[in-house]
Amino acid sequence: MKNESSKSTPRTSYGRGSYSEFLRIGEILRKETVGGMLLVAAAIIAIIWANSPVSESYFALRDFKIGYEPWHLDLSLGTWAADGLLAVFFFLVGLELKREFVAGDLRQFSKSIVPVSAAVGGVAIPAIIYAVINLTSPDTLRGWAIPTATDIAFAVAVLAIIGSHLPSALRIFLLTLAVVDDLLAISIIAIFYTDEIQLVPLLFALIPLALYTLLAQKYRRFFGTKVWAAWVILLPLGIATWALVHASGIHATVAGVLLGFAIPVIRSKASGGPESGPGLSEIFEHRFRPISAGIAVPLFAFFSAGVAIGGWDGLVSAVTDPVAIGVVIALVLGKPIGIMGTTWLMNKTTKASLDSSIKWIDLFGVSLLAGIGFTVSLLVAELSFGQGSPHDDHAKIGILAASVLAALLAAAVLTSRNRYYKTVQLAESVDDNHDGIPDVYETDRN
Repeated sequence: MKNESSKSTPRTSYGRGSYSEFLRIGEILRKETVGGMLLVAAAIIAIIWANSPVSESYFALRDFKIGYEPWHLDLSLGTWAADGLLAVFFFLVGLELKREFVAGDLRQFSKSIVPVSAAVGGVAIPAIIYAVINLTSPDTLRGWAIPTATDIAFAVAVLAIIGSHLPSALRIFLLTLAVVDDLLAISIIAIFYTDEIQLVPLLFALIPLALYTLLAQKYRRFFGTKVWAAWVILLPLGIATWALVHASGIHATVAGVLLGFAIPVIRSKASGGPESGPGLSEIFEHRFRPISAGIAVPLFAFFSAGVAIGGWDGLVSAVTDPVAIGVVIALVLGKPIGIMGTTWLMNKTTKASLDSSIKWIDLFGVSLLAGIGFTVSLLVAELSFGQGSPHDDHAKIGILAASVLAALLAAAVLTSRNRYYKTVQLAESVDDNHDGIPDVYETDRN
């Protein structure tokens, strides 16, 4: 028979996670911080260049076409960045998602339900707000998915700039939100932004994808220890899959997610021995995240963020366009409303409580950070309206304005919590046993 104390103890809906997850998330966020800074720098350069006296050279570079036409690959550099380089980014998304739900802390339903539900709320509410604002205009309503995604690199870069000491549980929460956002966004792209599917190339894409999956699964140790093998064997198969998916009419970044899902997470079913160690998914994440964060995403931002504002008249036209208005309100208000509302609802309906290291004001700051929509939002804007169209330019201005505003509001909240975050971080770093593991994680080791 259960005693009264066990009955009255609430379940923790989202805690700090295991020590291994703490270390892994910390490493990911350090790399994303550098990538976020490069992303912001690339976007600023693009905006300045696109509005300079030599702006024609920027657009000429962005629209310069290169590629093999018979394979439907005669694409502009801007399209190569959106379809090709972002496939690398979504490959990492696929790796991260699979690892989280196969071997990470989020494989446990009790730990995944709250952040995943919050991410769904953070996607649904902004989409609804944008749709309501643009309900009377079918042309602009097509952009309903623009404010649904969170840019983890940009958000983490903001955290680095303001010097926040977020608890590890909040960092995991933020990363989970962004990853699930990306999964939902790529699903939306595949379902709602595919006008016509060519079945023949899509079926042919299954051949290199199946071979890629078979080799990665069967020879996981070989690809994990031989760096050259992935470049020589798996990369050509991945490129073939990407090209055929692109030719099918489905956005090619979907291929990146599928290729990420195909990589095994667990290196060996046996414990110990020469086959033990990090899985191929984790190894690939270490190898390719710098390429994604340091090259692919910043280059995409450079080719996508360059918007010719057109002086005062152009700015007025942009800020009065329902597209820009909907994007700003959806990201700045819709994201925190969706995330906070869903989190509160889940805690009430499941009779769970937040971990003691997390306060509701902390979640509010993170939910404001989630309003920083950049990489995927820019991509969806181009898919919605076509690169360079007036609505596309206005949507991008809205994305940039909303991201800056969300960052400033989040900074205002989080900087006031810095002392609290620092106190929590110091408490977690106490190591009385001098064994290199914070005492708060000793139970994980034991």
